[in-house]
Amino acid sequence: MGLEKKLKFLDVYSIASGAMISSGIFILPGLAYGKAGPGMILSYVLSGVIAFVGIMAIVELTTAMPKTGGDYFFVNKTFGPMLGTISGILSWFAISLKASLAIFGISEVLGKLIFEHPTYFQMTGIGMITIIIFGILNIVGVDVASKFEVIIVMLLIFLIILYVVVGFKTMRIENFSPFVRNFYTKETLTFGEKINSLIGVSAFVFISYGGLLQTATVGEEVINPKKNIPKGIIVSIISIVFLYGLLLVVTVGNTPNDSYLMDSLTPVADIAKIFMGDFGFYIIVLASMLAFISTGNAGIMAASRYPIALSRDGLLPKKIAKIHIKFKTPIYSIIITGIFIGVTQLFPLESLAKVASAVVLLAYVLTNLAVIILRESGVRNYQPTFKAPLYPWIQIGSIIVFTWFIFKLGAFPGIILICFILTGFIIYYKFGKNNKNKEYALLHLMLKITEGIELEHNLEEELRDIIHEREEIELDIFDELVKNAVILDIEEKKSIYDILDENFEIFSKNIGITKDKFIKLFIKREEKSTTIINTFTAIPHIVLNENDNFKLFIIRGKEGIFLKDKDENIHAIFLFIGCPRCSRVHLKSLATIAFLTGEDDFEERWLNAPNENYIRDMILLSKRKRWN
Repeated sequence: MGLEKKLKFLDVYSIASGAMISSGIFILPGLAYGKAGPGMILSYVLSGVIAFVGIMAIVELTTAMPKTGGDYFFVNKTFGPMLGTISGILSWFAISLKASLAIFGISEVLGKLIFEHPTYFQMTGIGMITIIIFGILNIVGVDVASKFEVIIVMLLIFLIILYVVVGFKTMRIENFSPFVRNFYTKETLTFGEKINSLIGVSAFVFISYGGLLQTATVGEEVINPKKNIPKGIIVSIISIVFLYGLLLVVTVGNTPNDSYLMDSLTPVADIAKIFMGDFGFYIIVLASMLAFISTGNAGIMAASRYPIALSRDGLLPKKIAKIHIKFKTPIYSIIITGIFIGVTQLFPLESLAKVASAVVLLAYVLTNLAVIILRESGVRNYQPTFKAPLYPWIQIGSIIVFTWFIFKLGAFPGIILICFILTGFIIYYKFGKNNKNKEYALLHLMLKITEGIELEHNLEEELRDIIHEREEIELDIFDELVKNAVILDIEEKKSIYDILDENFEIFSKNIGITKDKFIKLFIKREEKSTTIINTFTAIPHIVLNENDNFKLFIIRGKEGIFLKDKDENIHAIFLFIGCPRCSRVHLKSLATIAFLTGEDDFEERWLNAPNENYIRDMILLSKRKRWN
C-alpha cells in the first residue's frame, strides 16, 4: 500500500520553514555575536545564501524522484545500495537528533514553567511525553500532522514579525559600529581576519538551515510535486533568510551593551524584554516553544520516512515499511523513530548536535555530486521538472564549500561520523548485500566512459514508473500492451516477410500457429487493404479465430522496412494479433498510435532511441490522453 498524497504548497512550505526556525535563531545568535559582533547578521544571510544554492540540487532530485526517503533515495539510485544504506542511516540519525534537540528545548521551557527548578528525571519525563504526542499525531495521519505544522509555522512567523515591527522603532545605529569584531579576543581585526570571522560564523550557524533536507523525505506524499516541491522549498528559504536578517538587525540594534547579547543563551527573548517588557519576553518564549514544537513534529514526520525507504529496498526488515490500513501512515517506522529519539533524550546532546550538522552537510555534498553523475550518466528517464541553474559550477562550488564546513566543525564530529559510516556498512552487509546487482547511475556513467559493463534496464524502468506516479498517470490498456509487447529492432533494410520468417519463433510463443499460416494471414490482410498509414508507420492486424488474446508486436526498422514495394521506407510497425471480440481494444489502440505518430518529434525520437527498452519507454512516457 502506498502513502497517500495529501500535502500541498502550504504544507511543503510549513514543513521546510518549521524545520529551519528553531534553536539556530533562538539560541545561537548570542554565541555568534561574541565571535563576529553585528557582522553575525551578514554571516546568517551568507549561510542562508549558501544553503539556498546547495538546496537547488535537492529540489532538482526531488522533482525527478519524489519518493519517500529523500536524499537516501537519491544517493541509492546514484551511487548504489551500499553508499545508499550508509546515507539513509546517517540522515535518519541526523534528522531524528535535530527533532530530539527541539524536544529537549520543549522539556527545558516546560520544566522551568512547571517545576521552576526541574530535575533530570522530570525533564526526561516531559521529553518522553512530548515524543508520544508527536508520534500519535504522525500515526493518525500526515495531513493532521501537516495541518498542525501549518498552524504552528504561521503563528511563529506572525510573532517574529511582531517582534521586528515593535523593535525597529527603538534601535540604536551606534550598535552596528564597528560591524565585525570578536568580543572573546577583544583584538582589532584586519580585513582578512574579518572575512575569516564572518565565514567561520557562517559555518557555525549553518545548522539553522539544516532542516531543509527534511522536506525531500515527504516528496511521495506531495500533491503535484513537480510544482509544489520547488515552490515550497524555494519560497521557504528565501522568506526565512529575510526573517532571520530582520530579526537579527532588531536584536543587535536594541542590545544595551556588548556583553548583554554575547552572554545570553536566550538572546531574542532577553532583547524583547528590553523594548516590550515582560509581555515581549513571554511572546518570544512562546515563539521559541512553537519553533521547538514545529521542529520536533516535522522532524519525526521526516525521519520516520528513512526506515520506510530502506525497508522497501531490502536494506531493513520489510515489516518496517508497513502502512497502517486505516490511517495510511508508516506506523512501525514512526514508532521506531520515536524510540530512537527517546533514547537520545537520555544522553548529552551538544557533541551529537555537531555530528548531526556534519551528517547534514555530507548529505548536501552527496546530493550535489548525485546531480552531476545523473546528468552525465546518460540516464534518459532522469527527467526533473526543475533543473538547478549554472550547471555544473553551482554543484562543484557547493561540494567544495560544504566539505570545508565539515572540517570546520572539528575532529570529534569527524571521528563520530566515521563510526556511523561503519555502522551503516554493517547494516548493509547484514541486510543489503544481496542487492549488489541493482543498477545505479554511477554504473551508467562508467558504461559511458569505458567498455565491458553490461547493464539491464532496471534503473530506467524505475525512474519511468516514478514519472508516471509524479504525473499521476493511470496506465490504460494500450500501456499494458506496450509493457508486454515484443519489440524487434532491425538494423538493415528488409522485407516485412523476411522479418516474420526469421523471427517466427518469437511470434509463435505468443500465437500458437504454424509459420506458413501466420505469413498467409498477413499477406491476405495486406491484399485486402494496405495498413500503411503514412510514409513512416504501418499498423497491420491479424485476426485469429482460435485466439482469445490480444497481442502487440513492435518493429523498428532503422534503415526502413517494405511491405510490397521496395521503395517503401517504413520505420515503425505496430503489429496486432487478436480475436474477433477484441475490436474495441483494437480501435482504441489505433487511435492511440495515431496520436503518438502525430507528435512533432515522434520520428526523430523513434529513430534515436538507443534500443528496444528505450522505444518502450518512449511510448509509455508519451503525454497522450489515457483511455481509462
